[in-house]
Amino acid sequence: MNGSPDIRRTLEAVWRIESPRLIAGLARMLRDVGVAEELAQDAFVAALERWPASGVPRNPGAWLASTAKHRAIDRLRRNARFERKQPDLARDLQLRQDAEQPDFDDDIGDDLLRLVFVACHSVLPTEGRVALTLRLLGGLTTAEIARAFLVSEATVAQRIVRAKRTLAAARVPFEVPSGAERAPRLASVLEVVYLIFNEGYSATAGEDWVRPALCEDALRLGRVLAGLAPLEAEVHGLVALMELQASRLRARVGAGGRPVLLFDQDRQRWDQLLIGRGFAALMRAESLGVALGPYALQAAIAACHARAQAPAETDWERIVALYDALVQIAPSAVVRLNRAIAVSMAFGPAAGLELLDALKGDASLQTYHLLPGARADLLAKLGRLDDARSEFERAASLTRNARERELLLQRAAATSKSDAMPAATSLG
Repeated sequence: MNGSPDIRRTLEAVWRIESPRLIAGLARMLRDVGVAEELAQDAFVAALERWPASGVPRNPGAWLASTAKHRAIDRLRRNARFERKQPDLARDLQLRQDAEQPDFDDDIGDDLLRLVFVACHSVLPTEGRVALTLRLLGGLTTAEIARAFLVSEATVAQRIVRAKRTLAAARVPFEVPSGAERAPRLASVLEVVYLIFNEGYSATAGEDWVRPALCEDALRLGRVLAGLAPLEAEVHGLVALMELQASRLRARVGAGGRPVLLFDQDRQRWDQLLIGRGFAALMRAESLGVALGPYALQAAIAACHARAQAPAETDWERIVALYDALVQIAPSAVVRLNRAIAVSMAFGPAAGLELLDALKGDASLQTYHLLPGARADLLAKLGRLDDARSEFERAASLTRNARERELLLQRAAATSKSDAMPAATSLG
């Protein structure tokens, strides 16, 4: 592979996969997530400088880890030299130097799990916990995190900087909490894992419709959490939701990476092993005898789709009832939007459009492309093709994912031919 542009693309792909584990391993060494991220990025810059001349290493992840490790040891050496009041740091340095290579790949992502709980520590506000962990574990850019939260990039950047400073000042230990300390931090951890999964399932920006590696990271962390908290129904609910959604990943992408929507998917390609695991996790959540929370309810919705052998067999009335329950405990604008889509499938496009129109004034949805996308679909079904085309074009202008934009523009063009296509917004 020759040339800097190709090298950079390769390195960026490697970074997406390796950076969370790299940062987690460095954080274990240094006990400071801010410094760990800084050194990981230094290794990235070093690769940009050296790989064009030397070529991409056979194991690029190991190269980054080794480079970052040596920079971490240099940092420890400087601290030991200039902060003689901390003799334990010098002893720690000697232990690190005695090891041939730090283990950046602990069993089932132990370092990653520690990093999640550190980033979700109670010293941080909720939005700081989520943003920081998405950045460190998901490898997401500030822009991608901003899109997930429907806030500005500047706001997310400030949250991340403040969070790292707060963790450093509080000297938060790099460990998985146990007992009573774990419970209040679990909800934030679940939110983080879910948002990482969502970014993999439907990428915010770029050329890829899905990013399966992120889904796999989230699933791994979710399964570990289920082992840590076997009596927490929402942990099993989240795992069930991710397993069921992940079962469709292969069917969501067609030739050339094009998106394939739910109603067009070859359901024979849905992963039956993951569906079975999802059903089992949902049963565990239900067996604990508590009211289902937001993740378990969403898993129950996903289960309705998994049970349907064909789109026409989908129990949309049950899905609406599940969304009714979800709105009661998690009344967000996005939940209401998805409920409106389900209502349109159960009771007709006019009923769904009325609900969507009521959301048009919601400030959090003003730049959310799925609202005009959903409206466009229902307008097309009602024969209002000019309005539908305008809404598809508006949705295309708001999305930052190239594949999704292409799909929405195709649907805009299709309205001229009265060729309605299945809803781009729903349940893919």
